[in-house]
Amino acid sequence: MERDEKLHAAVLAAAKAIDGKFGMDIKTLEITHLSSLSDYFIIATANNQSQMRAICDEVEMTFRKHDIRLLHSEGINTGGWVLLDFGVVVVHLFGKEEREFYNLERVWGDAVTI
Repeated sequence: MERDEKLHAAVLAAAKAIDGKFGMDIKTLEITHLSSLSDYFIIATANNQSQMRAICDEVEMTFRKHDIRLLHSEGINTGGWVLLDFGVVVVHLFGKEEREFYNLERVWGDAVTI
């Protein structure tokens, strides 16, 4: 399996992991052709900080199984917007209000949704 296929499989596994922890409105965007920041964004909503932490742990474990390591995280202790930077993939977890306010799907409207 080549790199792109492996990465795509890891991204789908992470989205499934978020769903398994009852994350809501999960969107996976391929941004390779739009930005050098990352290849994919995964965006999801969580009900509360406990759920966000559970999702973060599950996503990190899922990517670790695919040999993708967490490089940086922000917001885990604040709860409104958590960012997990895996380099090739950036995961954004939002509270409902923050998701509506920042509306990343609109900002990255030219991205391919998977």
